[in-house]
Amino acid sequence: MDRAHLQAAVEAERRALADVLDTLTPEEWRSPSLCAGWTVQDVVAHMTLTSRLSRFQAVKAVLAARGDINRMIDKTSRARAAEYSPGELAAQYRETISSAQRPLGTQPADPLVDVMVHGQDITRPLGRTLPMPPEHAALALHHVCASSFYGAKKRLEGLRLVPTDIDASFGEGDREVHGPAGELLLVATGRSVGLAALTGPGVEVAAERLG
Repeated sequence: MDRAHLQAAVEAERRALADVLDTLTPEEWRSPSLCAGWTVQDVVAHMTLTSRLSRFQAVKAVLAARGDINRMIDKTSRARAAEYSPGELAAQYRETISSAQRPLGTQPADPLVDVMVHGQDITRPLGRTLPMPPEHAALALHHVCASSFYGAKKRLEGLRLVPTDIDASFGEGDREVHGPAGELLLVATGRSVGLAALTGPGVEVAAERLG
């Protein structure tokens, strides 16, 4: 998919999530997300940084975290969540919809993975539904499986992911895992919540690796 189509997918997913954020109650903003230790507000704060953290700021934050990217992400996200109200963060997130800016070191498809996966991190614990269009989920899944960042290569070693809602497959393993592309994306990025919708001889292996 070319950059224009990829950006269109990112914008569509961001817009769908922004519409959900506008409806959240104060209690929902304070609720735990699927990201361990983060509330919904923390996750949204993290997502607003996508188009707001300059290269200089990113390098400075990484140095302050002694090179630990995860520590940097956690610190900057929590700080922003504490600084702004839910309403302000929702408005800031909506402002990112058409932004093509990406965090330092990321690839063009990373923003699509970010919004699709974090969208579920936010909505599923709240019992809300945020559809995952198969064509967008498959595009994100292709990137996740090829990237070294998400840990999918080790997590999915020996498995072949076969979406049931789009004509595609991912991986070269002999044990297949079948299910909606969106659920496969969640499992590939380490979210066990996606396992319930999957079938096939590789599901047990995937479950064991997700702990």
